[in-house]
Amino acid sequence: MAILDVADIHTYYGEAYVLQGLSLTLEEGQILGLLGRNGVGKTTLVNSIVGFNPPRRGRILFKGADITHIPSFETVRSGMGLVPQGRRVFPTLSSEENLLVAERSVERHGWNLQRVYALFPRLEERRYQRARTLSGGEQQMLAIGRALMTNPDCLIMDEPSEGLAPIIIQGLWEAIEKLKQQGLSILLVEQNAQLALKLVDYVHVMSKGQVVYSGRPQELAANEQIKSSFLGI
Repeated sequence: MAILDVADIHTYYGEAYVLQGLSLTLEEGQILGLLGRNGVGKTTLVNSIVGFNPPRRGRILFKGADITHIPSFETVRSGMGLVPQGRRVFPTLSSEENLLVAERSVERHGWNLQRVYALFPRLEERRYQRARTLSGGEQQMLAIGRALMTNPDCLIMDEPSEGLAPIIIQGLWEAIEKLKQQGLSILLVEQNAQLALKLVDYVHVMSKGQVVYSGRPQELAANEQIKSSFLGI
């Protein structure tokens, strides 16, 4: 069953035509990978889904309801969680305050401070530390934890590995694998294809605002032409 269905959307920034008839479907309990180089429209798609920059044409369904043109705060209330590119934590708040400010609907999926700290023990160690003083990896953990505190039905993660050391990425990937095992539906937007292919159930490759390839991760891993032409591998 599809939890998120993006159908033929066309999104602009001013007069710049960015998303040109893009479609994708995220099945419930699945991790869907969205891959592509910088500038192909991945973050524009995220902004269209969440409601920051709605498409001019096309339709976005979430849990069967049309969210194409509803405000972003309503999208979050409906059960969409976002881990934004660049983390965007509240720098002057403590780690724990960043989590508590997002807390809602605990009864829906049971995400609370204790459960986030079980997933990311480092955050409990840094619970009283201001977010701006955390390392990049700790801030990424905090951004994921903050999104989980909204108790989402679906989580969108935009470039979670960006700027992080390999050992930190390994820990994050293990945490995302645990979320997958718990049945959380995830749209994973990544530039690092080799990392993403280790985790996703299905994958789309983007170029120039369109999906140019779709398939299983094993199929993409074996497709040298697509990897070379669109992912730089």
